[in-house]
Amino acid sequence: MVASEQALVTGKQLDTLCINTIRTLAIDAVQQANSGHPGAPMGLAPVTYCLWQEFLRYDPEDPKWLNRDRFVLSNGHASMLLYAMLHLAGVRDVSKDGKVLKELAVPMEEIKRFRQLGSRTPGHPESHITTGVETTTGPLGQGVGNSVGMAIASKWLAANFNRPGFEIFDFNVYAMCSDGDLMEGLGGEAASLAGHLKLSNLCWMYDNNHITLDGPADWSFSEDVATRFIGYGWNVTRVADANDLDMLARAFETFQKTTDRPTLIIVDSHIGYGSPHKQDSNAAHGEPLGEEEVRLTKKFYGWPEDAKFLVPEGVREHFQDGIGKRGNAARAQWEKTFAAYSQKYPELADRLHRMQRRELPDGWDKNLPTFPADAKGIATRESSGKVLNALAQNVPWLIGGSADLATSNKTTLKFEGAGDFQAGDYAERNLHFGVREHVMAASVNGLTVSGIRAFGATFFNFSDYMRASIRLAALMEAPSIFVFTHDSIGVGEDGPTHQPIEQLASLRAMPNLIVLRPGDANEVVEAWKIIAQLQHEPAALVLTRQSVPTFDRTKYGAASGTAKGAYVLADAASGKPEVILIGTGSEVALCVEAYEKLKAEGVQARVVSMPSQEIFEQQDAAYRESVLPSSVTARVSVEMAATFGWERYVGLKGRKIGMHRFGASAPLKDLLKFFGFTADAVVAEARKAIAEK
Repeated sequence: MVASEQALVTGKQLDTLCINTIRTLAIDAVQQANSGHPGAPMGLAPVTYCLWQEFLRYDPEDPKWLNRDRFVLSNGHASMLLYAMLHLAGVRDVSKDGKVLKELAVPMEEIKRFRQLGSRTPGHPESHITTGVETTTGPLGQGVGNSVGMAIASKWLAANFNRPGFEIFDFNVYAMCSDGDLMEGLGGEAASLAGHLKLSNLCWMYDNNHITLDGPADWSFSEDVATRFIGYGWNVTRVADANDLDMLARAFETFQKTTDRPTLIIVDSHIGYGSPHKQDSNAAHGEPLGEEEVRLTKKFYGWPEDAKFLVPEGVREHFQDGIGKRGNAARAQWEKTFAAYSQKYPELADRLHRMQRRELPDGWDKNLPTFPADAKGIATRESSGKVLNALAQNVPWLIGGSADLATSNKTTLKFEGAGDFQAGDYAERNLHFGVREHVMAASVNGLTVSGIRAFGATFFNFSDYMRASIRLAALMEAPSIFVFTHDSIGVGEDGPTHQPIEQLASLRAMPNLIVLRPGDANEVVEAWKIIAQLQHEPAALVLTRQSVPTFDRTKYGAASGTAKGAYVLADAASGKPEVILIGTGSEVALCVEAYEKLKAEGVQARVVSMPSQEIFEQQDAAYRESVLPSSVTARVSVEMAATFGWERYVGLKGRKIGMHRFGASAPLKDLLKFFGFTADAVVAEARKAIAEK
């Protein structure tokens, strides 16, 4: 055997050794935790190894490098696959302030603590916990949805920041996905949108393993996936054996040569691959293999049967010689280019630094509108559209769109240069998601974790379609922006199918989500100021279709009180109210009208506008007491939504004016009267509250 042939054999042996190290680390971690999914990491180890070692442009020594390729594990139950890769590739940890540390993001002790309290290796990947995890995944379909947003981000960044001779952005996005990701409606929406936009920088690797948690995939899934994706406008290629590294490499090369569409690589694998005597093993059902099956599987791999968490000599070095050297060289060349770019285009370089730190440009709040007092007023969706357009001109990386409702949501960016983001025209700022609420929200998250401030909009009632993505934004501490209009029975004739009732209470129950329902146009301005400055929390901005009065701020409290979540809008002359009326959104005007009636009768009343319960709860006890003094127990809440949760502010004896059923189809004025949203009804409840205190 000649030396070159010997080297080839040695290389292939080393490849196999690395792949089996990934597999056995997953097996051992799941077995020790007595919890988890070993099968997918076992089957997909060769695919991930080939991608990372040969194709992924990623420097383990700087996992925050701006132009790194993104790897998304949409089938997040295979988390040990990713943790093993992060460990073996030597990916460094990054501190909360963005500093790359010497220690590993996933050291061996963290692999041994898989799925344990406080570990960096939770059951499904979480980006705010583990460096190297690009986005939080687990609920199937979310990761591929995020990947579309990331691919949009790469195209947008390239179109806006690249200059002749300076290719600052051209990163690719790779997403591993399962049958479940493709069964979920979100997966279909994501594939449809990516195909429409011709996102040639997007590659999905579909683990076609013929098994689901319940059993064989053909119990529930028999479609021709390849034909479906060809119909979406994707390039489709197939790898008949997940263990064939040469075939996998050719598939990735095909993706990299494809310049006019996204690519789907269908990989035929067998879950729990290593143990042919037990193909329908526990691995297929999300359970540990069991000690005996672990030994048999390791024996099949030619692995020491009793060894645990073994990384053989030469494995880490092989990764260092592969992804380590490639990634380091690519980043070094990029940094050299970026240094010259920063000299020639200092403003653009500064913009990128601010985006990475989630900071705002100087003067971000200049020229924001103020609205004069107006009894007739303006719908908060209208005032929001005006504020958004002013803000977006000041923040060049604020982009977004609507689920086919931009005209209704008032989210179209209309200033010169905004334009429509479309296939081949990737510099523009208006995204058109079509009637795809699920992937809109997931894409907004993908854009946000890529450093762009992104928003998505629809009717408030359809926030239900977006809930999983909103929840993941809150979980991963991503400042995604969700704009919701048509926020109540104020929708009128469209009827109960379009009238949100329980959504406010539902979103307020979500940890780390800021819900804002401003009461007039100037509260809208203040709400957008709050949203713009968020760095670790997503926001839900909830707006009216119908006009609401713009309050005379010389007569009532300043709108700047919005920044504290709740504030005194109108107060008793004595400063010692007998009753407190608390409203949000369009119902604040009802409270003010009732206040004036009570005042004329000599009743000492206070109106509290509460645009954000979450922000109010962040204030100190003294401020909260100043707004809602505990000595005043006569309180009335007014909100055109489910009253669930309002006892927190009105007390058990307080009165709650709200919705106790679904709405109805009728003109707004008839609905308000029918459901009791009138100033006289508020006055009557205030009198009852005073009488019962």
